[in-house]
Amino acid sequence: MDSRSPGDGIDQLNADVAWDTFDPAAYIDHNYRHMLDEDQEIVSIVRRHFSDHFRRNPGRRIAGIDVGAGANLYPALSMLPWCEEITLLDRSAANVVYLKSQVAEYDANWDQFWDVLCEDESYTALGDDPRVRFRQAARVEQGDLFDLAGRRGRWSVGTMFFVAESLSTSHEEFRRGVESFMRALVPGAPFAAAFMEHSRGYDVGDWHFPACDISEADVRECIEGYTGKLETRHIGQPNVVREGYSGMIVAWGLRDPDACVTDSAG
Repeated sequence: MDSRSPGDGIDQLNADVAWDTFDPAAYIDHNYRHMLDEDQEIVSIVRRHFSDHFRRNPGRRIAGIDVGAGANLYPALSMLPWCEEITLLDRSAANVVYLKSQVAEYDANWDQFWDVLCEDESYTALGDDPRVRFRQAARVEQGDLFDLAGRRGRWSVGTMFFVAESLSTSHEEFRRGVESFMRALVPGAPFAAAFMEHSRGYDVGDWHFPACDISEADVRECIEGYTGKLETRHIGQPNVVREGYSGMIVAWGLRDPDACVTDSAG
């Protein structure tokens, strides 16, 4: 089933998608019940990036955001040692219900991701059960990525995993999504983002959801104007998780305090 059937050459936009039909249980069973090698590599990259940054820049606990958190907790867990508060932002009502249930006591399948994070002492320092700290820090918020345009410079660390390219078929909305995320971060904030490369869309339960066909060059082009330090890496092989994509792209760096870009986010 498709949430919309656009005509030839017409983009399926974010506002056209029935996001409340998203089935977080089906999504987790397919993607995160058991950790894939690709996710282990991504978690390791993000762990090193955040740990190295905050070792060089110690200080008080800060506010973080995971944009489009959905049914994936490992981006938020990657920020946990340094955050007083982590906003878990998602548009889907079903995902919001799931996230709230996980704040109270997250499921055992996320322990395998925490174990990879604990290869750095910053994470092991939280003690035997990070659920207590997660419960204290996590704040679930239902909202649209594009609404972040009105909340610029709000968060001091951020993640956005498989969101900007997975909300519509539109390259314009992909660029606006990346821009909204980057502008929500304070100058100098570390960030990490991941993308499905050349995705043709994806199925969750009985529903098909759209995706934008993007490359590593597209990711770099969208982010480079917001950061003086950007690294990207291609992860994995085509069609490992599902049919219809050529790999994953991870991007990480720091929000540039001197960035000067055209404001297209409103």
